Amino acid sequence: GAQYNSCEHQPHPKCLQGTRVDLLKHIHGFLDNTENNKLIWLHGTAGIGKSAIAFTVAEKMRGLKMTKETNVKKQLAGTFFFLCKHTKCCTAGYFFVTLVYQLATNFPSIQQGVNRAIRNNPTLLDPDTPLCN
Repeated sequence: GAQYNSCEHQPHPKCLQGTRVDLLKHIHGFLDNTENNKLIWLHGTAGIGKSAIAFTVAEKMRGLKMTKETNVKKQLAGTFFFLCKHTKCCTAGYFFVTLVYQLATNFPSIQQGVNRAIRNNPTLLDPDTPLCN
C-alpha cells in the first residue's frame, strides 16, 4: 500500500492545476539533470502538501517516455509513501521490500540478481525480519 498508485491512496492527492508551479518546476529540473542523483526526499510538517506534490511528480514521471530530441528514457524507478494510518508502512523492512519490488519490475536487467538474492535468502521477502543480524 505504500506505492504511489496503490488502492490505499484513493483518491490520490494531487496538486491543483496552477499550484506549486515553482516547486514542481524545480523538482522536474532536478530530475532532468543527468548529473544529479535521482532520489528526492520530501519532508515537512503534516498537511503542507508533501503527498500531493509527490503524487503529482510520480504521475508525470511515470508517463514520460523516450523522445527523439533528448534520446533519454525517463522512468519512475519506485515510490514509497510513509503512511501514519498504516503503521507497517512506516518500517524499514517494508520500505526496502517495496522499493526492490518496483525496481525489479521497472528494470528487467536487475530481476535475475534480485531473484538470486531471494533464492539465497528467502527471509528477504519478510519485511518484519530485521535487516541486520
